[in-house]
Amino acid sequence: MNIKDAKFAIVHDWLLENSFGGAEKVTFKIDELLMNNFSTPDIFSLVSNFKKSDNSYLKYRKVKTSFIQKLPFGKSNVQKYLPILPFAIEQLDLSEYNLVISSSHAFAKGVLTNPNQLHISYVHTPMRYAWDQMNIYIKHTNLANYVFNIPIRYLLYKLREWDFCSSQRVDRLISNSNFTAKRIKKYWGLDSEVINPPVDTKRFTYNNNRSNFYLSVNRLVPNKRIDLLIKAFNKLDYPLIIIGDGPERYNLKKISNKNITFLSKKSDYEVEKYMSRCRAFVYAGLEDFGIAPIEAMASGAPVIAFGQGGILDSVNCINNCDHNKIPTGILFKRQTSSDIYDTINWFEDKKIWKQFNSESLNYSTQKFSTKNFLRKFDYSINKAWEEFQINL
Repeated sequence: MNIKDAKFAIVHDWLLENSFGGAEKVTFKIDELLMNNFSTPDIFSLVSNFKKSDNSYLKYRKVKTSFIQKLPFGKSNVQKYLPILPFAIEQLDLSEYNLVISSSHAFAKGVLTNPNQLHISYVHTPMRYAWDQMNIYIKHTNLANYVFNIPIRYLLYKLREWDFCSSQRVDRLISNSNFTAKRIKKYWGLDSEVINPPVDTKRFTYNNNRSNFYLSVNRLVPNKRIDLLIKAFNKLDYPLIIIGDGPERYNLKKISNKNITFLSKKSDYEVEKYMSRCRAFVYAGLEDFGIAPIEAMASGAPVIAFGQGGILDSVNCINNCDHNKIPTGILFKRQTSSDIYDTINWFEDKKIWKQFNSESLNYSTQKFSTKNFLRKFDYSINKAWEEFQINL
């Protein structure tokens, strides 16, 4: 069969307006690619609450959802059904599709396909809370007391078993960074192709006059380690603006001094304005890739971040940058508030921000452009299809 005649399906974990982020942006770019180059795919998800409107990503499209959609609070708190989400994703009927593409940060890759169907999975991460960041999540949950500790740990143990088993059913794995590829190899024992997510680098302004405030744009959840930024900036007393919402918001505001400002989730345009004027973008989490730091660099801001994980795909540290690369930020070695404090202090005392060129920072991000992503993903799909047809 020619790939042009194939019937496509896209599967994403959940499509919720209040948790729209990088993974969802990738999903819709894959959808755009398939519509433009092949045929309009059907979209599947555990749950969806996207409203149909002219400016909606899903206008005129129906998302096919699991039975979780009809359960109480299913659309607003899908994570509450964590123990049965592996079962739920496996109930989606994809039998009529020739090519299934899952965009997965948790469960989407676990859909069931038969030997005559090609399943390509773009993996944003193996489940953080089930693997290497399990203890961080348990520590920050309100169920982490003595009564619930063992049951939660056992649930995550069973979730790891399912995560591994379901990964073995995928025909081709694509990872969003070299760090994610390493995690896939460690936890699933599988190789994957690395294709970094798309960033709309053209929309950012990098030639504005820069101010003296620092900026962080994140969902306010435990693994982002906003608490470390706050502890450091409480001592530094430099202005820090934190944009984002999430379950940690109240606790984080409670420990913050007056130099730290919290802004609820802003429009893309408003975030871009802050990025184009901040002295630097600060990032304390261990990220699988991290689109926000690239957006900041496209806006002419250097990035100060924890030097592990997916950030290594995008940020070239000024202290040990190869002569053929553009320095784009500073990477601190330990994920501690004291390391952040020392790094910002040095950045201010030595006026390091003057060594970064906004135009060069913007130029360094062009390799992450949407155009590059679509070209690489299109090539990968066609190659996988050709190999799959030979082996049928």
